[in-house]
Amino acid sequence: MRKPVAIIGDHFMLPEVFEAKLREACGGDLAIRTRKENWPDEPMEHGYAAAGMEGLKEYFGTAEDVVDFVGGCEILVTHLAPMSRAMFERLPDLRMIAVSRGGPVNIDMQAARDNGVLVVNAPGRNATAVAEFTIGAILAETRKIRTGHEALRAGTWRGDLYRADVTGRELCEMTVGVIGYGNIGTRVVRLLRAFGCRILVTDPYIQLDPDDIAAGVELVQLEALLEESDVVTLHPRVTDETRGMINSSTLGLMKPDSLLVNTARGPLCDYDALYVALAEGQIGGAMLETFSVEPVPEDWPLLKLRNVTLTPHIAGASVRTVTFAAEQAAEEVRRFLRGEPARNPC
Repeated sequence: MRKPVAIIGDHFMLPEVFEAKLREACGGDLAIRTRKENWPDEPMEHGYAAAGMEGLKEYFGTAEDVVDFVGGCEILVTHLAPMSRAMFERLPDLRMIAVSRGGPVNIDMQAARDNGVLVVNAPGRNATAVAEFTIGAILAETRKIRTGHEALRAGTWRGDLYRADVTGRELCEMTVGVIGYGNIGTRVVRLLRAFGCRILVTDPYIQLDPDDIAAGVELVQLEALLEESDVVTLHPRVTDETRGMINSSTLGLMKPDSLLVNTARGPLCDYDALYVALAEGQIGGAMLETFSVEPVPEDWPLLKLRNVTLTPHIAGASVRTVTFAAEQAAEEVRRFLRGEPARNPC
């Protein structure tokens, strides 16, 4: 008898891609039903805003719709579908959830354990996408790509960008500081090495890869990295230690012409302090991809500064992220069906 599987995707994590990868990995052992939610065309929700969903964040869909769709399925493959304690109790046949994201923040993990449901995730699904985006962000700022584009769109030919005191700098003559040496930070380092820049890394919980050491990458304390870097790029997780790590004190250590890049998480920065530093010329510029509040308010002061580039949390959005996450989920389902241990249990 074929195992019933429910797939709840959206316009990013496409249910048809999940289904194709599941069939490749598992053959004809599955009876699959699919549902496509309307994210990102409609915004996600957070557990604090809905009764019964406390503790969940960044989810899409209602409890009733999800429970009705999953029904008697043993396996759920999803990107954003919520799963609260009450929902687990209404789905006694559910035995496994594959979440196609780095962290299962849309799942009540204690309730999953209490109900004997295995939850797996897809760590590193977008690591390459974010690393490549980070390099693009750095180049867009250091080589004045954004500045030149905005001027032309406004009808101004910025010939002065050829002035030596105005024009951009090459990475080969710069020092780049990478904060966080995990899945994304290590990839950023590898990409930066091709440009010939000096690379500093700070992360109190790691040792550098021998290949990076041989290439001249240096492991230093945070203070030294901030003082010596022309570009500082953030890649740590948000923890009690890292929350607000970029603040008035740490910004004060940076060079007056330095660039701050955040493609990690908004809570790493005190954005009020960053506004002051940018407005008063304490640092040269910033490229911000993630924010503490999303979407950002229309009247947010940082939107008004000329030395800031902002993008709407899209660094991890790539076609390969979709297919890679689906491949990871499919392999986890295959293992579950064969009685093999999960690769990425939460």
